[in-house]
Amino acid sequence: MAEMTASQEAKWGIVSTLMAPAEAILNFAAYHLELGAHRLFLYLDAPCPAARPLLKAHPKIRIFDCDDASWQQRRKKTGKPEKHQTRQSLNATRAYRRQAGDLDWLAHIDVDEFLWAQRPIGEILHDLPPTTFCARARPIEALAGDGTAFKGYIPSSSDRSAVIERLYPRYGAHLKGGFLSHVQGKIFARTGLPAISFRIHNIFHKDPASGESIENPGRQELPEIDLCHLHAPDWQHWLTHYRFRLEQGSYRAELSPARARDLGGLSKHELISAIEAKEGEAGLRAFYDEICKDSPELRARLEAEGLLRIRDLDLAACRRKHFPAFG
Repeated sequence: MAEMTASQEAKWGIVSTLMAPAEAILNFAAYHLELGAHRLFLYLDAPCPAARPLLKAHPKIRIFDCDDASWQQRRKKTGKPEKHQTRQSLNATRAYRRQAGDLDWLAHIDVDEFLWAQRPIGEILHDLPPTTFCARARPIEALAGDGTAFKGYIPSSSDRSAVIERLYPRYGAHLKGGFLSHVQGKIFARTGLPAISFRIHNIFHKDPASGESIENPGRQELPEIDLCHLHAPDWQHWLTHYRFRLEQGSYRAELSPARARDLGGLSKHELISAIEAKEGEAGLRAFYDEICKDSPELRARLEAEGLLRIRDLDLAACRRKHFPAFG
């Protein structure tokens, strides 16, 4: 664990496994550098020759190539894992155990996720009690518009379902929190703990005495930090990624429905597949517009529920500042 800085801010960093265009990768890196990240560990799940030299030249960034040869060297018997979720988890665990020694906290997030805090993240993490070993930032999900409007996270409560159905009367009942993507958020892990393993949304600690695997030891919520998720920032982006998500990603068949099946619940995989089978692309567009379109009507409904969040990330300005050679 790193020694605490004189300003009483914890040193924090990010690990991410990336497969995205150069501009998206540079936006992600530049934004979090501007936010105060002390270190970024970026694992390139696919080559990105336009971004790699710019990232490699930055003193706060560590770049790792994840080609077949590198995986074979790391996992001589099995080589590269087939599922991208497994690759993400292994990379995050490796960064935590082997590369985060000069940090106090390490977060595992994706290239379309951007942290937003009400005060410096280092201060927030410093103020956590020493018994807090991991802390969760909950997501807010982007609306498809000018890039500044987000729907807020709805905590579990007795009226959560009613709120969701008021916001999204046709399809909301089948979506956890009214989100197309996850509601779990992402984890910051305090560094220096033995036998920590990352997953996508959680960490596990293997107790050396009992051998028991403990999920999210000493976990705490981070209400001052949002995870701004650009899961579906516009219709074409969503449609382009839809098939992969349906087959291998966040809409895949094995994920559970938002409500019990005996109450009519459908998983996202079942819901979206049924819409496409019955109504084709027009049906998918109607679904997308109800859940994601940045319309005055949806903004008004979110505002009425206290769930409209305005977050101007200004990604292009951050990129130009930190990577001026790219533009």
